[in-house]
Amino acid sequence: MAHGRILIVGGGIAGLCTAWALARRGYAVELFERGDLPNQHSSSCDEHRIIRHAYGEMEGYGALMPAAFEAWRRLFGDLGARHLEPMPAYYALRGEDDWYETTRRSLRRMGVDCAEMPLSEVADTFPMLRTDGLTRMVRTEGAGVLYAARILADLTNRLPALGVRLHPRTAVRAVDCEAGTVATAAGMVQGDRVVVAAGAWVADLLPELAGVAVPSRQAVMYLAPPPQLAAAWRDAPVLIDIGGGGGTYTIPPRPGTRLKIGDHVFSRTGHPDDDRAATTGDLDRLIAVARGSWRDFDQYTVLERRICYYTATADERFLVRAEGGRGIVCSACSGHGFKLAPLVADRIAATIAGERELAMLPSWAAARDAHAIEFEPGAL
Repeated sequence: MAHGRILIVGGGIAGLCTAWALARRGYAVELFERGDLPNQHSSSCDEHRIIRHAYGEMEGYGALMPAAFEAWRRLFGDLGARHLEPMPAYYALRGEDDWYETTRRSLRRMGVDCAEMPLSEVADTFPMLRTDGLTRMVRTEGAGVLYAARILADLTNRLPALGVRLHPRTAVRAVDCEAGTVATAAGMVQGDRVVVAAGAWVADLLPELAGVAVPSRQAVMYLAPPPQLAAAWRDAPVLIDIGGGGGTYTIPPRPGTRLKIGDHVFSRTGHPDDDRAATTGDLDRLIAVARGSWRDFDQYTVLERRICYYTATADERFLVRAEGGRGIVCSACSGHGFKLAPLVADRIAATIAGERELAMLPSWAAARDAHAIEFEPGAL
């Protein structure tokens, strides 16, 4: 039995998961997406994404990860497919800071293994990495790869069976969070609640978020390794390089996916409607930090240079809060939004259903207090 009509703006991972969580609670859900479903221009649409427990100083997000993994387990159970490949994540640290001690403390609290690898073993184990300037090599369990494109496709296929009405290629022109309406070219649609999960377009629909949730133009590259390193990359784990004037994250190739590298720094520039062709300016920084992370980087063949858009808040934390009398905005900062999407979506649905307090949603999503999250009564 439906409890009300919920309108969702945005068909990326956040919008799709929120539709799923609400439909399973009996709500009538309509989802509006400006592009196709899945939308190839959404920040969610990619071959694979990292999932992990290690978050350094952002311990609150690490504390959310056990519940996030459980949320993924429930989602995969409903989809009938597990689009997650567990594997360790190795962190190459270049320079001294408190990342390792903070991460080790956080992972110990969650029962996740974390250990240093002798630096003398790095070159033989990971011949693709530069070892100059390396101060620690840290192995963490509780990580892996989410196959993003497969997840989005399966969610899109599953939702109509749950009664969700999908509106692809339907741009939302305006949202009224007081009235609970969205306006499209076809007219006004009335709901009991509106969830705005529009990614980098969120400030176009909610101007009050301009300067708060800032679009950030990001470049990633897909590459083919040189022949002598193909086997090493085939068997590689997730590799994350921290420090040394930059830093990269690398997702190894797996069947149906390519070797991918990106960097950690937000550009905080551009608009998601801009040309998506990667420019020299887009790539200069990524290439520079990639050369600092990988040996013989220029021997790799660049298969694709891709531009995507995230949103970034000043403190790089999620923005999930009430807007007006009937609206909720969900703007997940950077790629962290994908790994936490089913959990955040379930919390939004629980809040709409009255299972959780609306006033607690922003602080929970910002995850500033790891201990409060870990010992929260009734946490998933």
